[in-house]
Amino acid sequence: MPKPSVLFVCLGNICRSPLAEAAFRAEAKRIGLDIEIDSAGTGGWHAGEPPDRRAIATAKRHGVDISGYKARKVTAADFRRFTHIIALDFENLADLQRLAPRDGTAELSLLLDHVPGREGEAVSDPWYGALPDFEVTWADVTAAAKALAAKLKAEA
Repeated sequence: MPKPSVLFVCLGNICRSPLAEAAFRAEAKRIGLDIEIDSAGTGGWHAGEPPDRRAIATAKRHGVDISGYKARKVTAADFRRFTHIIALDFENLADLQRLAPRDGTAELSLLLDHVPGREGEAVSDPWYGALPDFEVTWADVTAAAKALAAKLKAEA
């Protein structure tokens, strides 16, 4: 069985998916889960840019520095490289299903599918909001990070 690896995906890779990556990295470290973790966007217009300043500030308030993260676009190789590709909302999940190459092996899911009682829900996009909206996103991705990390640790 391959070592688990997770790619978190939103639209531009500057708000939700970097926050999900950060929360999951922190939880994986906390529980001693050896795993590859990254994030990407289905769109590439922010490629090479750091996360949104509000995302950076939110993560920092929770003890995580994401200022060095750089946005990138999902590639066909990601579907073979990662065991799990996790979308933050339905639109991005549909885009991932469309983009997946025939030889892709990654399991696709929504992030909140990993939180009991939240299955089928999308993580709200804080882009057009203010700092409190980023805190809501942080709470969602943190809950999902804990549930997903525990599941993957149990399977290891």
